[in-house]
Amino acid sequence: MNGLSRFLKVTLKVCIPVFAAVSLSAQGVNKYIPVSKHVSNDNGITWPYGQVIPHFAMPADTLDALDIQEGISDDEKLMFTVLQGLVNKTHPRLFLFQPAGEGKYKWPEKLGLCMDELPRAKRFELVRKYAAELDGVVLYDPSKNIHYANLASTVAGIENLLPVTQPLHQLLLNEGIKLPVRTDLTRLNFTRTTQIYDYLYKYYWKRCTHRLLVSQPPERGFVRDLAVASGAAIVWLDARKWNENVILRKFLKEMKPGESLVTGWFPEERSGVGMTAEYGLSTIPSDFYMNATVYAGMSQPVHYPKVPKMPELENKIYLALFLSDGDNVQYCQHAMSQLWDKEGRGSIPINWTISPGLVDFGPALLNYYYDTATENDCFASGPSGLGYSLIYDSHNYIWNSDSGEAISPYVKWTQQYLEKSGLRIITIWDEINDEQRSAYARYCRYLYGLTLQDWEHQPYKLPTLVQDRNLPVIANLPCYANGVDVIYSFWQDTIAKFDGSKPLFLSAQGESWKMGPDNIVALKERLEALSPGNIVICRGDHFFNLYRKANGLPFNLTLSPDVTVKTSLSKTSSDLVADGSAAEKQMWVSGTDDGKAWIQFDFKKKYLISRYVVRHAGNAGLPDSLNTRDFKLEVSNDGKKWESADCQSGNTMPVTDVDIVPVKARYIRLSITDSGEDQRARIADIEIYGSVL
Repeated sequence: MNGLSRFLKVTLKVCIPVFAAVSLSAQGVNKYIPVSKHVSNDNGITWPYGQVIPHFAMPADTLDALDIQEGISDDEKLMFTVLQGLVNKTHPRLFLFQPAGEGKYKWPEKLGLCMDELPRAKRFELVRKYAAELDGVVLYDPSKNIHYANLASTVAGIENLLPVTQPLHQLLLNEGIKLPVRTDLTRLNFTRTTQIYDYLYKYYWKRCTHRLLVSQPPERGFVRDLAVASGAAIVWLDARKWNENVILRKFLKEMKPGESLVTGWFPEERSGVGMTAEYGLSTIPSDFYMNATVYAGMSQPVHYPKVPKMPELENKIYLALFLSDGDNVQYCQHAMSQLWDKEGRGSIPINWTISPGLVDFGPALLNYYYDTATENDCFASGPSGLGYSLIYDSHNYIWNSDSGEAISPYVKWTQQYLEKSGLRIITIWDEINDEQRSAYARYCRYLYGLTLQDWEHQPYKLPTLVQDRNLPVIANLPCYANGVDVIYSFWQDTIAKFDGSKPLFLSAQGESWKMGPDNIVALKERLEALSPGNIVICRGDHFFNLYRKANGLPFNLTLSPDVTVKTSLSKTSSDLVADGSAAEKQMWVSGTDDGKAWIQFDFKKKYLISRYVVRHAGNAGLPDSLNTRDFKLEVSNDGKKWESADCQSGNTMPVTDVDIVPVKARYIRLSITDSGEDQRARIADIEIYGSVL
């Protein structure tokens, strides 16, 4: 390869993911949470209510590419990242290579992107090519204060201008690229950081979107293209410094919980993330996330991986091991992709934390992990749901959000993205009170359970709790362990003394930067030696359902290893009605088009049935008109005599989630009498919840 160009096969397809709506009900009376569809488009961006970041058009068949890792000035790097945002806002055509631990071409190759890479010596040809789409330049002088770069980038995004310094502007003129000066920030004489961002707030914030705030160092590019394309303000303010704290609060207080998000990062983690939590907001860390305006245009339905049946509940030690830092979309893009390739993955259950925000930030990246996952790869959300929200800061003993109502909009938004990404577990950083646990139990019904961080410097250990007789909350002990030796040492005595009288449930979290699949495989062998035959390393979804079963709580009976399913005539396997995946390719489809169908479960013994969930065609990305309209849930103890437990008519929603009057039953049947527009029944997934009698 001569270094001038590199061509990669393109295999892009237009897809339409859909937010799943959930009906919360008591005894069959539905209340629906309104949600929005996320649609593909040929030009421009779409940003409907309920969507984290804008959705961009599908990337061009061949992308212009430029390597800006080295060999050019910081001012030029900033100019090209802003150019990328301005160009890709209309149609993604520009891809920038920046430092990436996973390798320069890994993701383009994996995702089938085709690109024509320009040599650095010809880099200004990109400006020349797209100059006609720009309205001019905004001048700034970073020698006065580097933060003028963020101000200039913000102005560039809302006025369609290229940010340049005087020398860089002259260089463009020398190249014959004549872009007029539309805004001249060099006339400003501010020298203090607070003056610059106060000026941004007073004169430009009202013209920026308030749905997204990008916190990014002025000398760093990366997610800057997303900020520019979205019309978002870019700031870099330190919440530990009083004067900067005051300015940052001006922005945050005008953002709306449940609709607005912060992305990028902060000068210091806990003060920055904690302040956003005060305002009911969360942060998706992304300060090293690359080419967001390209990857956010690769829209397609999320390919939920199938969930295997859980093991039988026995008097053994059930251990769930979680790897940290999945809330960072740049971790998912870079570090996780390297861990994913390590030896040992797939040989033992590992719970990989991943960001629900990837549904919008990079659906193709998310699907790569899902498509290549084994049955031993389980996925969970990082802290504390849709983005990092530090509800309680146990390092500094501060409640950043102190009530259930204060976090309810965030929790409701989290529910939508959990269901859209197929994530059933959240890790809470660092602790929550009873009201907040109740908010998760009420508004995040998709959850199987919560894990909590226990940083071990408290005077007590966080106890295992069950909120509202529905949501188990179990502490990670240890949490953020910097090696498997820490986990081994923590549980060594407990495991060695296990007497087998009842099941024991242990949850631990390892720091992903310090361990991977190979280390966890070795840990399993060491733990086995302490209590031979008693260690069950398990997936998080299995872990929480087994815990629920062992403690008399409702659990998803369709995960039981001995459940059998029968259906009316179908075009697909009956196993697809309860495989844990709502993906279109995993959908059960009736073999007839008369609008009638039935699905029957045999759980082999009686349970106290209290809830059922049906995910219809719309939950898999198909038109809502194909959602099942009329159906009823029937129960039986012998499979012959049936009684109605719930009846739904005129349904239009993608998900039906209903609490029923608890009833003892061994058999459950879903009887469909109106399958939707084309009268062919489509069921993405069914869950039946019951407790042991």
